[in-house]
This record gives sequence, C-alpha cells and structure tokens, in this order.
Amino acid sequence: MSGIATDVESESGSETLPAGWSWATVGDTGEYINGFAFRPAHREVSGLPIVRIQNLSDPDKPLNRTNISVPASFHVRTGEMLVSWSATVDVFVWNREPALVNQHIFRVVPQEDLVDKGFLFYWLKVAIDQLLESEHLHGSTMKHINRGPFMAHRIPLPPRAEQVRIAEALEGLLSDLDAGVAELKAAQRKLGKYRQSLLKSAVEGALTADWRAANGMPKETGAELLQRILSRRRAHWEQKQLAKFIEHGKTPPKGWQAKYPKPTEPDLTDLPSLPKGWVWASLDMLGEIASGVAKGTKRGRDVPTREVPYLRVANVQRGYLNLTHIKTIEATESDIAELRLIPGDVLFNEGGDLDKLGRGWVWHGEVAECIHQNHVFRMRPMLSATPSEFISHHGNSFGKEWFKKAGKQTTNLASINMTMLRAFPVPVPPELEGREIVARLELALSATVEQETSVERGLVMAAAQRRNLLKAAFAGQLVPQNANDEPASELLARIRAERVSNDGDAPRRRRMTA
Repeated sequence: MSGIATDVESESGSETLPAGWSWATVGDTGEYINGFAFRPAHREVSGLPIVRIQNLSDPDKPLNRTNISVPASFHVRTGEMLVSWSATVDVFVWNREPALVNQHIFRVVPQEDLVDKGFLFYWLKVAIDQLLESEHLHGSTMKHINRGPFMAHRIPLPPRAEQVRIAEALEGLLSDLDAGVAELKAAQRKLGKYRQSLLKSAVEGALTADWRAANGMPKETGAELLQRILSRRRAHWEQKQLAKFIEHGKTPPKGWQAKYPKPTEPDLTDLPSLPKGWVWASLDMLGEIASGVAKGTKRGRDVPTREVPYLRVANVQRGYLNLTHIKTIEATESDIAELRLIPGDVLFNEGGDLDKLGRGWVWHGEVAECIHQNHVFRMRPMLSATPSEFISHHGNSFGKEWFKKAGKQTTNLASINMTMLRAFPVPVPPELEGREIVARLELALSATVEQETSVERGLVMAAAQRRNLLKAAFAGQLVPQNANDEPASELLARIRAERVSNDGDAPRRRRMTA
C-alpha cells in the first residue's frame, strides 16, 4: 500500500486521502435520472416491465407491464445500475430483461472516463449507508433521501486505474463473503420452514399422536372442555353486568340475562380434520378480546391521566416479544384498569403489512402495569385449561395464511379487525394433551432458537466484515497505489473543464424527471 497521504481541503475541512486521490461528489460520477411516474392506468398484460422498488428488493415480486411510449432516458438495460432512493434505499444492478424505470428510482449513467462502474457500485453502497445515518434521511414510515444531498455527497476518488484494481479486489473478496451469507440465509429459511412444520404438526395433533395412543381417550374431551369454557364465559359476562348495575346504583331489570351476546361461531368450511377428542372453536368462544389505547386520544383538560408503559406493534413479534424499547403513553385510570396486561394474555397484531398481520405471542408479566395500543389486540382466555401458548402458536402457524385471506388489504397496508379476530378458528384439544403439546413445542423450539441465533450471529459478523472491507477499500488500504497512475484530481479537473466547454461555459444540466 505505497503512496504518500495528502491533506485535501473540502467544504467540511481537511481530511486525509491517499496520494493521487481526490474528493468528488456523487453528481460528478454521472447522470442520475429519476424514473417515470407510471400510473395504474398505464398497466397492461403485455409490454415492457416497469421496475418498481419491490422488484429490486425482492426479485420474486411480479412485474407490472406497459406499452406506453416514454423517453429513452427511462429505459434500463440488463447490467445497468439503479438506485432506489425511497422505502428500501439501496443500489442494485438490473439483471433481468430490458425494462422501464418507475419513479423513486434513479437510473445511473456513469461518467465512465472518470469512474469505473464496479468501483461506483461499491461506493454508492457506502454513500447510502452514510446518508441513512445522517440528517438527510427523511420520513417516518416511508424513508427517503432527497436528490440534492444525494448528489452533493462526497466520494473519495482514486486514480481511474486504481479504481479498477479496487473493484476487482472487492469482487473477489465479497463474492466469497456473499456465498457464505447465501448459505446462512438458506439455513435460516430451512429453520423457518421447520418451525412452521413443527407448529403445524402441533396444532393439528400430529405431534402428540403417540401420546394419545399411549393414554387413550381422556376423561374430558375437547368438546366437553369447550362447554366448560362457554359456561365460564357467560358467568363472566353476568358478573360484569351485575358490577355495572351496582356501580350505577340500579336494580337489574327483569330478563337482563337474555341480553347475553353469544360468541361468534367458527366457519368450519375447508378447515382440516382434527384428532378424535378435539373440536373447533372460535377465538371469541375461548376468551375476552379487547382493543387497546389509541395514541393522541383527546380528553378534557380536567380528566386526570398518568404515564404508563404500553406495547406497540413493534414489540409483538411472531413467537416472542421484543421489549428492548418500551414506550410510554398518557392514559386514564379507567383505561389502565381495563387494558392492563396480565400473565397469560394472548397478543395479536392488527397488521400494517402482511408480515405483521395477526402475529403475536403471550404476555408473561415482563413489565409492571403495562397496557397495549389499539393496533395490538388482546385475548384473555376464560380458563387456563386452554394454554395461552397453544393458542398463540396456532395463530402464528395456521393463522399466518388465514389472516391474509380474512384481512383487509390496500396497496401498501393490510389489517384485521375485531370481527375477524373473533371468528378466527382455534382447535381445542383435551386439557392434558394441550399442556403436553406446549411442553413438547417448548423443548423442540428451544433447540431451533439456538440454531437461529447462531445463524443470525453469523450474518451479523458477515455484515461487519463487509463494512470493514469497504472501509479499507475506500481508505486506500485494500490494493497498492501506483505512482504512475494519473492523479484523480487531474482527471477530474479535465472532465469538469470539458463539461463547461461543451455546455457553453455553464454547468451541464443533468437530465431529470420529477
């Protein structure tokens, strides 16, 4: 790694670069053409594909197509670079058929006499990471970076020949690293499929087939247990109604018990068959379902409130609770009394996107006096004879697809409501078998969690290694410098002069469509 380091003045002060290197901006490296604003009416069954952000982040996403005519600047060919500057902010190489670029994506046309395409691709990865950690990242739900800061972001530019050497070195090193990451992700997918298969076998009775064979028919079947739950459900409702009459100083009117709201019946259409002794119920039959407190609820100035911890969608994951960041909210004493979580409560996410739809886990009293927001539903089982963990495992396996079919979907969002949740079908095994299922699942899943943790640790280490390689590359420490290479400052000055000359002593206007 030869070469004498030099101090190069920049707008942010003096920073050290290797000999022959110079500071440039992203804007110096080429044209960044924003995509065309395609509308739903432009979509057709044939024609050129429209590259959307989701097609870059997930190659399996279907491509929309169109036959409308757009300028050549919006056409992208195989092998060209694209930068998504909204939602999933990243740089990609388009490796599919010729297509058209949608808005919120820059088509990159490199200034190839100044910058090597491979070098630019790796540097843009670094630049985007830097911008995502800066004040230039905007948006709370839809993250994006504005064009101005992106184009002005600085790039440490080596001599053109050294750029090629850096790109080739990174290609070799990162291809090996990528192969390892691909193996880890394949293992991660296999573990995910195994987990789903395990949960499916548990909630459909296959996991405990040997247990049933050894123990025979139970004293109380699932159907009999369900009747016991329904009796408790009605008694619970009557107790609450009587408490309300007493609170308001009223005498219960004649026939008030007849107003008992019967639980939603499950739709048995297309449900899988259950083992002998099991029965289908609705979630509404098994427990009390409640929504939570809404953020920003307007109250009178004289209504006293206090700050309490509350669970949000981000806290409720599929099969576990992420309690790293627990926020607080102002709530009234009546809200706190009504919505305070108790051990055994089963939590379901309203949604937001398909991955979050209906996912959840069980509250075990991890935080004192914690309530939940209105986007997190709570189901409180009537009897402990239906284990909360069994219900939640069923929601995270069978419910994953059921909620997708039942949930309301818009272009970007998906959600479920109380009506859908009440109708969610749940299998009810005999009490002892339900407890056996939970015990077996806990043992099997603990081993799976260890493997998943190991894979995640490997992915974190790979990401850190990637950052270190890129850091070394763009600090001039990955390949040797060559004193015979034309300094980047001279090349940059010559190209800038050519641009001024070609544009009549004015900075070249970059093509851009908003």
